[in-house]
Amino acid sequence: MQRRHCLITLFAATTARLQAAEPRRNVTDMAGRRVGLPARIERVVTLGSLPVLNSFVFTLGEGRRIVNGLADFKRPHWKYQTVFAPQLADQPTLQQPNREPNVEAILQARPDVVLTLHRESVDRLAALGVPTVFLAWREPEDVKACVHLLGAVFGKPEAAARYQRWFDTTLARVAHGLRGLSEAQRPRVLYLQPETMTQPRLIAEWWIPAAGGMSVSNDGRSTETRSFTLEQLLLWDPDLLILSSPQALERVRADRAFASLKAVRSGRLHLVPVGAHTWSNRTAEQPLTVLWAAHTFHPARFATLDLAAETRGFYRDFFGHTLDNTEVAEILGGQL
Repeated sequence: MQRRHCLITLFAATTARLQAAEPRRNVTDMAGRRVGLPARIERVVTLGSLPVLNSFVFTLGEGRRIVNGLADFKRPHWKYQTVFAPQLADQPTLQQPNREPNVEAILQARPDVVLTLHRESVDRLAALGVPTVFLAWREPEDVKACVHLLGAVFGKPEAAARYQRWFDTTLARVAHGLRGLSEAQRPRVLYLQPETMTQPRLIAEWWIPAAGGMSVSNDGRSTETRSFTLEQLLLWDPDLLILSSPQALERVRADRAFASLKAVRSGRLHLVPVGAHTWSNRTAEQPLTVLWAAHTFHPARFATLDLAAETRGFYRDFFGHTLDNTEVAEILGGQL
């Protein structure tokens, strides 16, 4: 009863604050909902897949607005979340371990907007008067739509359009570098999670071919993860393995079950970079993934590509953060 009374009180206070905030404006989110927002966004809560959502906010140069912490994303792997937005290290957790929203804590945080990729949370928060914007990312280029929507949320359409141009231009540059590439010249690649024997992210079936590779796990699936047996892996015998953590890399090197693989024998084991998010997963950094992978798959074709300069330029121009040489090397090395 006491908790219910607290929620009712917080709901009333939230509603009164939002009603008093003038002027109001509307945006249409990716569920087709009209969401009323204050003229200026000062306090943002991100819910669910925090590294992904935060990467969107960082891209608009608004990371300082986020008022929630990283919840279960506090491992060293996510170091650059707090480099790009230092306040995240000391902010409260506003979601449960299962990533359900902590409604009472969110109301106490007094957000101007909540951003989430989880449709289930939207109606529950909206019913309490919390402006909640739903973003959806299924297809690779949906990231441009997400950034476009956030350009409207933050009142920065020019910044969103600049990102969209950079996205398209970067992919076009890679495609130009791959002109004349035959199927036989495409290395056979697997993005591998050795602990679970899976290809863990559907998005890799986009960036691997975009970078001039042939993904051995691409069977036209629509599921996020694909599992396979060791026997299937040995039959695929990929030329390159892409791994997302130093632990995964060491497991592949140490486990004799992988020793006969061509990628292991030739030493073509590659750690994917890690910035705001793991580049091989869903993140606003996605075109950087294609640049990195193209350079990794076809070093001769992309010999003049300066990955360090590309990386430094992206985070400076979009995130508003200037990386030093050590930070650039750490991101590209994927050792976190």
